[in-house]
Amino acid sequence: MAIAGPGAQGGQRFQWKLVTTWPKNLPGLGAAPETFARLVGEMSNGRLSVRVYGAGEIVPALGVFDAVSGGVAEMGHGAAYYWKGKIPAAVFFTAVPFGMTAQEMNGWLHYGGGEALWRETYAPFGVVPFAGGSTGVQMAGWFNRELNSRDDLRGLKMRIPGLAGEVFTAAGGTAVNIPGGEIYTSMQTGVIDAVEWVGPYNDLALGLHEVAEYYYYPGWHEPGAMLEFIVNADALATLPDDLKAIVRHAARATNQDMLDEFTARNNAALENLVTRHAVKLRRLPDDVLALLEEKSREVLAKLVAGDPMARKVYDSYGDYLEAVRAYHGISEQAYINARSEVLGDPVRERKPR
Repeated sequence: MAIAGPGAQGGQRFQWKLVTTWPKNLPGLGAAPETFARLVGEMSNGRLSVRVYGAGEIVPALGVFDAVSGGVAEMGHGAAYYWKGKIPAAVFFTAVPFGMTAQEMNGWLHYGGGEALWRETYAPFGVVPFAGGSTGVQMAGWFNRELNSRDDLRGLKMRIPGLAGEVFTAAGGTAVNIPGGEIYTSMQTGVIDAVEWVGPYNDLALGLHEVAEYYYYPGWHEPGAMLEFIVNADALATLPDDLKAIVRHAARATNQDMLDEFTARNNAALENLVTRHAVKLRRLPDDVLALLEEKSREVLAKLVAGDPMARKVYDSYGDYLEAVRAYHGISEQAYINARSEVLGDPVRERKPR
C-alpha cells in the first residue's frame, strides 16, 4: 500500500503486510521476517514499513503463497515446498533429499543460475522470490518408537512435507503435511507417530520433547532447508529503485542471519534436550538411510518426468550439486574429516545427567 504525502526523506511512503507460515515470533523461523521488517525500516528511514502477521492472523499458514499472488498481502515468508501441489518445481528451492547444504544452496541460487529459475517458476503467479534464510542441516525428526531397521517405517504416520514426504510414503510410511502450529497437538493426541520440524533450537521451543521420546539424525530430507521471501510482483514494481534495492539486500542479509543464528544455537539446545530432558538421541540405521536414498531417486525421476519446469530446474540443480560436491570433497568435507582425525570424533554419546 502506498501512502500519499512526503516521507521522512521527502519521498513517497509505503506500508506493506508480510504474512508468514510460522507462529508469530517463533524463534529462528518466526524471527526472520521480523528481522527483515526491521532492516527495511532502518535502511529506508521509514519510507517502507513492513508489518509482520503470523500464521492465522490474516491467512492460514499454508495460504501464504495465494495471499501474496492475489494481492491480499504484499509479501510472504515460508518454504517453497509447501506449494508443491500447485508448482511441482517449487520443491527444489527448499530442499532435496540427500541434496545440497545451506551454503551450497546459496551458491547455486546467487551464482549458479538458481534464482533466475526460481523467478521463472513463480512468474506466472505474479510472485517474485528471494532467499529467506536457512536452518542448515536439520534433524531427521521425533519418533514415538525406536527405529531398528527399515521395517519399522511401515505404517508410521509422520508429519514430513515436500519431496521427503513422498519418499517417506514410498518407503512404507504415511506422510502428513500440517503446519507448525498443529504439530505438538497432533503428536500428543496420536494423530501422527513422528514429526520432522527443524532442529534442536526450534524443536525445543515447540516442546516436541514432551510428546516424543526418540530424536533421530541426520536430516537426510532437508540438508540445507532454504526458506523464501515472496513479493507480489505488482507491489514490487511500484517501488522506486532505491526501495527495490533495500528489499533485495534486506532479504539477502536476513538469509545469512538466520543461518548464523541456527549455527550458533543448535548445539546448546541439543545439550539441553539430552541432558535436562532425557531425550534419546539416535542415528538412523544404515538400511533406513539406504532405503530412503533409493526411494528419493525414484520420486525425483517421477517428478521431473511429469513437469517440464521441474525438469529444467532439476537439471540445473543436479549439475551444480555434482560440481560443488567435487570441490567440497577436497575442501569442506576433507577438512572436517581431517579435523575429526586429529581432534577426535565430535559425535559422542550423550546421556542425561
